[in-house]
Amino acid sequence: MKFQHTVSYAAIITGLASGLIAPATVNAQTSESANEGSDDGVIIVTARRREERQIDVPIAITSFSAEKLTQQGAIDITDIGQTTPNTTLEASRGTNSTLSAFIRGIGQQDPVSGFEQGVGIYLDDVYLNRPQAAVLDIYDVERIEVLRGPQGTLYGRNTIGGAVKYVTKRLPQDPSFKARATYGTYDQAEAVITASLPISDIIRVGASGARLSRGGFGTNLTNGLENYNKDIWAGRGTLEFGGYGEPVLVRISGDYTKDKSNPRGGHRLIPGAVSGAPVLANVFDTRGGLNDPVQDIEAYGLAMNITANLSDNVTFRSISAWRKDDTATPIDFDALPAVDLDVPGLYRNEQISQEFQLLYEGDKLNGLVGFYYLDAKADTLFDVRLFTTFAGLTAFTEADVDTETYAVFADFTYDFTEQLSLSVGGRYTWDERTASILRQNYLGGGSPTFGGAGIPFGGPSTDFQGTAKFKKFTPRASLSFKPTPDHNVYASFSQGFKGGGFDPRGVGVNAPTTNANGIPSDSEVAAFLSFRPESVDSYEVGYKGSLLDGALNVALAGFYTDYKDVQIPGSVACTVGGLPSFCGVINNAGKATLKGLELEADARLGQNLVASGDRLTLSGSLGYIDAKYDKYITNIGGVPTDVAQFRSVQNTPEWTASGTFAYSTPVGEGDLFFGTTLSYRSKVNQFEIANPYIDQKGFALWDANLVYNAPDKRWSIGLHGKNLTNKKYKTSGYTFVAANPTTGEIITGANGQPIPTLGPEGTLTAFYGNPRQVFITAGVKF
Repeated sequence: MKFQHTVSYAAIITGLASGLIAPATVNAQTSESANEGSDDGVIIVTARRREERQIDVPIAITSFSAEKLTQQGAIDITDIGQTTPNTTLEASRGTNSTLSAFIRGIGQQDPVSGFEQGVGIYLDDVYLNRPQAAVLDIYDVERIEVLRGPQGTLYGRNTIGGAVKYVTKRLPQDPSFKARATYGTYDQAEAVITASLPISDIIRVGASGARLSRGGFGTNLTNGLENYNKDIWAGRGTLEFGGYGEPVLVRISGDYTKDKSNPRGGHRLIPGAVSGAPVLANVFDTRGGLNDPVQDIEAYGLAMNITANLSDNVTFRSISAWRKDDTATPIDFDALPAVDLDVPGLYRNEQISQEFQLLYEGDKLNGLVGFYYLDAKADTLFDVRLFTTFAGLTAFTEADVDTETYAVFADFTYDFTEQLSLSVGGRYTWDERTASILRQNYLGGGSPTFGGAGIPFGGPSTDFQGTAKFKKFTPRASLSFKPTPDHNVYASFSQGFKGGGFDPRGVGVNAPTTNANGIPSDSEVAAFLSFRPESVDSYEVGYKGSLLDGALNVALAGFYTDYKDVQIPGSVACTVGGLPSFCGVINNAGKATLKGLELEADARLGQNLVASGDRLTLSGSLGYIDAKYDKYITNIGGVPTDVAQFRSVQNTPEWTASGTFAYSTPVGEGDLFFGTTLSYRSKVNQFEIANPYIDQKGFALWDANLVYNAPDKRWSIGLHGKNLTNKKYKTSGYTFVAANPTTGEIITGANGQPIPTLGPEGTLTAFYGNPRQVFITAGVKF
């Protein structure tokens, strides 16, 4: 049986018809058939960019429908990380908008140009090349999906850990209007309005606008600004031609986000070494004095998705996109009023991408071939101001890193029998990375870029122009055996690849040299600043099954990943030309082994228990990962040294778990939903070197939700509680204190406090997850 469709993104798993089952193993249809299944009631998914039953897909997937996200009171894309195994999604340190994503031990939390995520982030199938403005707020969403393990064959570059996909809703055929309002603690006030209108039988237009605001969780005690507040305006517009039975669908969409939230100031974990400033009682308070430039994030883009059914067996797709974002942000590393270790920064990113796909769907053979192109520019500019340390010393850096990449790919599945099928695929990628890196010291003030009056001091410590090219073939293969249509046992192999590049914070004059004059050559500087690509070989076995007439659904996966040439960027205190400064350090120090298990399950515990039509369900997830470095080479005293036994894989808890009890019952002509979720994450190391100050011990979060839907869901009202025990937990931090170069153990002075390495006060600052929030959401639609 062939199912006509117009949207082709990763698998959609939305729960049973009641919407109460967890998003682990049951799947929703494509947009055009969102409320209807096939003739035999089977729900269809598009995990491999073609229609098939979810149980047939040999990929570990967790997906959240719009209904599920509404029931959970999800605020932004990071919320889904709590209930997805072996996944970390967090806002990165100083902003609400930059995303740090890790899946199965692979990711990247450094947002400067030149470093790229190990987890691909997608908006309507458009790859977001940079993490800035990637913490997407949840409105006008159809589903959010998490694909775990390398997905490079079908979903493009840098998805060596996995992919997170945000998919917006298709426009309906009839006129529609929806509105949602939210009010809660910390002066949370949100409004979202969505409307669409058919212009003719085949043309539709729609738009959404969102105002998302919240007061701060704390206060900046130096300048009086609210800390951890939210101030966002956003909108989307869509124009559609065809679809809904027509052979061609053209979808043109644009989005815009303006984030005027205050900078997130860090919480000092140690007293000031010189000022004696005490540790503040409220972890959401800060004392950082830097507020120039005023934080301002603007992101926008256009995309055109075309799907054309050329015949009963062949479909053509085109995905074209242009995106741009600009971020101005002040980062006060030591979180104190003095101008020392203050970093005003600018991030400017722009990308153009094009993807073509040609799909074939036959009786036994199904698959696609495709082409992908990306041209991206990422510019990072920042000062490092050490005014107290050394007479107004500033190290200014401008790093412009451009990426041009091409790829061709194919993926096909052949059904030998109704029980046995083989999938094979591959992708060949060409990457070209071009970097222009300038670093210049100024004395007496900041750089002119940030309005400073500093005077250039000496020549540039880095003045580098360079290009590097990388190419890689990454195959995948999987074998599936279905003893019955409701059970699938599979085994798969896949490779992943993330391109190399140049360290945007590197200091060229510090490059090792054999020249008698002590000045490194251009080739020595290039070798010093460059780093190689990462690669992974991933093996996975799994089982997906529906048991007890659909009352129990299970997805179990075991994986083993060989992670090579791990790129480990960082920044440390250093000396440049005899002056104290701030230097980037990166190399392919690591080789790691990542192995683990993932279980997702949902069970219908009972129905018609108290009232006719009611239902009680239990859903949960469990993730375990043994993530260890087999090799970690670092330079100690000029000698390359393997310190793997003293290093940990960052942002990767050994255990993740969640459980949700949910009960729904008819009330009048509507229905009432109650759900409560407990999630747990074991100890997390923020960086490769253990740090007892900023690392987070194991913790649990408790959420609860009560939602009433009127008949036909014309209106609804919900009460939501997040982090009800008000748990304080760290998500990230900064550290510039002395440590043993081998073990990483922090070195303390005579006063028992850590010894500063950059700035006189010592920097150990942390950022925290949201405290307890309670809010009411009301919605209406026509």
